[in-house]
Amino acid sequence: MAANNSNEIIYLPLEDVESEHCALIVEKGLEQVKGIDSHKVELNNRRAVITVDNSEVVAGAVKAIRDLGYGVSTVQNTFPVLGMTCASCAGSTESIVKSQEGVVSASVNFATGNLTVEYLPNMTDAIKLQKAVQSIGYDLLIEDENTQQETLEAIHAQKFQKLKTKTIWAIILSIPVVIIGMFFMDMPYANPIMWFFATPVVIWLGKDFFINAWKQAKHRSANMDTLVALSTSIAYIFSVFNMLFADFWHQRGLHAHVYFEAAAVIIAFILLGKLLEEKAKGNTSSAIKKLMGLQPKTVIVIQTDGTEKQTAIEDVNVGEVILVKPGEKIAVDGMVTSGTSYVDESMLSGEPVPVLKAEGEKVFAGTINQKGSFRFQAIKVGKETMLAQIIKMVQDAQGSKAPVQKLVDKIAGIFVPVVIGIAILTFILWFILGGENGVVQGMLAAITVLVIACPCALGLATPTAIMVGVGKGAEKGILIKDAESLELAKKVNAIVLDKTGTITEGRPQVTGIQWQDDDDSAKNILLSIEKQSEHPLAEAVVKHLQGVQDIPLSQFDSITGKGAKAKHKGQIYFVGNKKLLQENNIAISEYLLKHAADWSRQSKTVIWFADSKKALSVIAISDKIKETSVIAIQKMQEIGIDLYMLTGDNETTTKAIAEQTGIKHYKAEVLPQHKADFIKELQQQGKTVAMVGDGINDSTALATADVSIAMGKGSDIAMDVAKMTIISSDLTKIPEAIKLSRQTVATIKQNLFWAFIYNLVGIPLAAGILYPVNGFQLNPMIAGAAMALSSVSVVTNSLRLKWKK
Repeated sequence: MAANNSNEIIYLPLEDVESEHCALIVEKGLEQVKGIDSHKVELNNRRAVITVDNSEVVAGAVKAIRDLGYGVSTVQNTFPVLGMTCASCAGSTESIVKSQEGVVSASVNFATGNLTVEYLPNMTDAIKLQKAVQSIGYDLLIEDENTQQETLEAIHAQKFQKLKTKTIWAIILSIPVVIIGMFFMDMPYANPIMWFFATPVVIWLGKDFFINAWKQAKHRSANMDTLVALSTSIAYIFSVFNMLFADFWHQRGLHAHVYFEAAAVIIAFILLGKLLEEKAKGNTSSAIKKLMGLQPKTVIVIQTDGTEKQTAIEDVNVGEVILVKPGEKIAVDGMVTSGTSYVDESMLSGEPVPVLKAEGEKVFAGTINQKGSFRFQAIKVGKETMLAQIIKMVQDAQGSKAPVQKLVDKIAGIFVPVVIGIAILTFILWFILGGENGVVQGMLAAITVLVIACPCALGLATPTAIMVGVGKGAEKGILIKDAESLELAKKVNAIVLDKTGTITEGRPQVTGIQWQDDDDSAKNILLSIEKQSEHPLAEAVVKHLQGVQDIPLSQFDSITGKGAKAKHKGQIYFVGNKKLLQENNIAISEYLLKHAADWSRQSKTVIWFADSKKALSVIAISDKIKETSVIAIQKMQEIGIDLYMLTGDNETTTKAIAEQTGIKHYKAEVLPQHKADFIKELQQQGKTVAMVGDGINDSTALATADVSIAMGKGSDIAMDVAKMTIISSDLTKIPEAIKLSRQTVATIKQNLFWAFIYNLVGIPLAAGILYPVNGFQLNPMIAGAAMALSSVSVVTNSLRLKWKK
């Protein structure tokens, strides 16, 4: 943030600073920030008052306070920026916003066209920021988020149509200029005819380049428009002068060449490049459009009198009951109150098999109801739904900057002034060393340098690949929160896995039941006893016996620490541990004992069901390993990743899980804080560590890891902390995410290579480095075509990610 005047007083609204001790800590922290002339904390007003003397200080002060564990009340928003045409435009917009009073941080992503800004609400607001951006020729869309996307799509559609019209006209008008300029230069009135066709291309169809360049110049800035405006205006004015004052050159023994075709064709090619680029960029954001298309516009709300009412999605309130008919999309998150149906949740989990939803089950916005109909109560609406959170996460990730992009931004920022300098130097060298044609060829070389050096390809290289990578991840059920984690995932060589809910299902399940003599006639009695039991394992048995009819029991008694007993038709039945059966002198067959011993060796919990004389069955219960976990662990080990399982569970169970899954390194009875310490140890060994967890107890470890991955069926806190979320909780998505990271980073490197090579080779050629060797000088028209194609090739290369497996 900038302070426009020296020694300006800034007020920072504080959070969590509730005592003199806290205030003292904050004051000591502010002492360390350079550029603060004076500071104090006003406890009553809950604010820090600082006097600053330069533009970087406030962001540093906010960071210092947050590093101490206290908060500063700021607002963070994302606004679409309108009118940007290149990477340098993004840089100019970012700079002007950063220079505004009250802005803590600002970042503009050219590929997504979004400004992400954090500011102090007591010092600035969206309207002031919009005015600042408008002052340099761009605009901010600051309307409500609910209508923002539709407005933005309408603006883009209108812009695309306008650009298409301009491009078509530029090409139509340029064709006769090129034909005359190349083949019929000596025909009568050749120059006036070319002037006639080239003038509307330069002055009417290319006017935006000149308008934007002038706005940039007023703020002592330059961008791609500056290069285009300079090159085409020089070519056009030079040609008009040569046409009207041909004698000026004839008297000096030179021919008065005109370059109307260069001026016209440069604009035509650049407009064509922009058109293709705009179309390709539309494809990179298709993931967002697909996600948004999952939400219906209206729903049927059941009124208090039982009548049905068609209601707009934005008017649905928490607590309202909504009717879902067969084939309809579910509009908001909620809980089923009546009816049953299968729901296709593949957009969330990536799993194609529909999930049965009955009373008490949760349903999520964007999922699709199958054949049945049901009613559900709205629990989360609007921005709170899981779908809205996913859309927001994908948008934020597509708009975030990878570390490599920050370096590219710096290069793009100084690139345009450097190019202008090279163009001037080129002209001077041609003027001095070029002989009698030095002025003309120097002018052409300078124009060609300005045209070929436009840094569009450089600006698009990273963000387009990130957009496609994040979008592809979302389609596969891998939510990536920021570009940094996508870039870093490729370096991961150690993964720490939580056990419960990550490798295993996270809930006890019956994994085996053996009946004496295969006689299960008493299973309805077993179900009825377990239905009345409060033991956590009883629920697993009830779930396993779904579909069995329960029967009335005449007596039920819970026996603490051992199990339960009940009476049916005068006969007593027991459910519990082996000790319960032994105390009641109940006989257990060798057949059942053998099964019980096998299950115990596998660290499964064994419970018994018996009547008053003999054991009727033995049941094994355990937290079942997910079907995909073993495959996922094998895949991760195959790509050279060391796996570590950390769990709070006992040694015996942990060892059994490790053996069944093939994990070589494991630790049992680990406390939450020790997980984070273990990750630090691995990092100190030089490893890039990913942590995979699902519970609140994993949040510290997730925050410590280089790449944090949460299971989508876990706690909200784990998902908030993690930089990636596997929606389906399927571990096989992790090697997929790593491969996606590797493919995305490879694409970024390819893009940057071609963008840099294009400029490194193109600029010297344009300047005429080969002219003394073989007489080759690059034509400005060819340079315009090459510049347009470089941008298109970068975006197209990024789109290849979409079709990679």
